[in-house]
Amino acid sequence: MSDRVRLSIDDGVAHVRLNRPDKMNALDPAMFEAIVDAGTQLRSRNDIRVAVLSGEGRAFCAGLDLDRLLATVKHEPLLPSVDLTRRTHGIANYAQHLVWLWRELPVPVIAAVHGVAFGGGLQLALGADLRYLAPDTKLAVIETKWGLVPDMCGTQLMRHLAREDVVRELTYTGRIFSADEALTYGFATRLADDPVAAALATARDIAGRSPDAIRAAKRLLNLSATCDAASGLAAETAEQAGLLGSVNHREAVRSNLERRAPRWSFA
Repeated sequence: MSDRVRLSIDDGVAHVRLNRPDKMNALDPAMFEAIVDAGTQLRSRNDIRVAVLSGEGRAFCAGLDLDRLLATVKHEPLLPSVDLTRRTHGIANYAQHLVWLWRELPVPVIAAVHGVAFGGGLQLALGADLRYLAPDTKLAVIETKWGLVPDMCGTQLMRHLAREDVVRELTYTGRIFSADEALTYGFATRLADDPVAAALATARDIAGRSPDAIRAAKRLLNLSATCDAASGLAAETAEQAGLLGSVNHREAVRSNLERRAPRWSFA
């Protein structure tokens, strides 16, 4: 990774911090690459149990870097050497992968959001499982202001969180909305005066659960957004069958009965 992202790992909790504070963590090509690299690294590690996304400085992420936006007016590509018409990462193109990889990360992801989350920054936050917002955070589906549309998974993620008319109104107008509104709409899990501290506290709580159960739960919840009821029920049964009697299931039961901290095994 470049210096655009700082990654620290403590007892199974990974903290990914966007580190371009002088530009409010705006997304330039180096930031794209660093965020993708961080997610790729975490995906390959079995000892990671939770990830937290946050931004250094005054904001979580102000969206696309203005220089890249100006470059498109000159008929330059949004991202140099990247063909966004190609599905290069499964169902996603490269820009969408920046967001979708957090949804597909095997462990829960918590976004700690403050300052602003505009455009691509908002979509990055929406890719997390949970979103903790500082009360004064400002957010916007801002792409139509610049003659564009949300194209980093926003339309697919927003529709599962907010009413359709709310998503349409925010997308069509590009208006800035508050953290309180985000909570009402369903874009925020909760508000916290210190969203990073709150996210890390929740992350540590999740990290104390069976890593097998948490990963299975995320697989089920991801699947539930797209599958029919019969497929979802069958998946529940399959996941439970794999957990029952497993090493970490037995440890969860024993540690609870013995009132001690669990000692998890990692495959």
